[in-house]
Amino acid sequence: MIPTQFLLTLFFLTIIFLHIAKKNFGAAITYGLQSFIIVLLLFNSYLVTGSVYFLLIAILGLVVKVILAPIFFIQLIKKHQLRFLVSTYLNTPLTLIVVAGLAAFAHTSIFTALVTIVPAHQELLSLALGSIFISLFLVINRKGALSQIIGVLTLENSIVAFGLFSVVDQSLILQIGIIFSISIWIVIATAFISMIYKHFGSLNVTEMKHLKE
Repeated sequence: MIPTQFLLTLFFLTIIFLHIAKKNFGAAITYGLQSFIIVLLLFNSYLVTGSVYFLLIAILGLVVKVILAPIFFIQLIKKHQLRFLVSTYLNTPLTLIVVAGLAAFAHTSIFTALVTIVPAHQELLSLALGSIFISLFLVINRKGALSQIIGVLTLENSIVAFGLFSVVDQSLILQIGIIFSISIWIVIATAFISMIYKHFGSLNVTEMKHLKE
């Protein structure tokens, strides 16, 4: 069994990489990698608890998040020749400063009651909470529609990680519902992105400022 601290640290690093990634292909592969880490965490939970639910959820996550989602993104990249990601609102140094600030914020006493739900997992929960904050910032800071979608899915992965270590009920029906909704969301997002690119010739959301309600 792979140490959970090591896995969660790797997961955290993948989110930081998404903030500095310049190529869509690299971002898609990174999302697949971070989803695989979540699958390993779920599998670890199965080994510890013996619950078949965790094993089934891990298998579903492997199929939908690790395999299907990156394939969808890579097909979009090839179809629309999206080699590079659209720039961020903040430059790289400022982005990393904000990321560091959010990580530190998650470890402050403000969230003590939240991260001590399970005292033995306090450090893990703080790291997972920091991942949630940084993932949300990824959605806000990126200008590209595709990278924003990856940010939303990364945020979902972070919430799953926090739920695992806080021992929030992870029933099979709930997780199947989440994975199903992600699958449908990816399909809809694929069609939506294709229409945006066809109309604007770009996925940079700043190109859409002239739209009127």
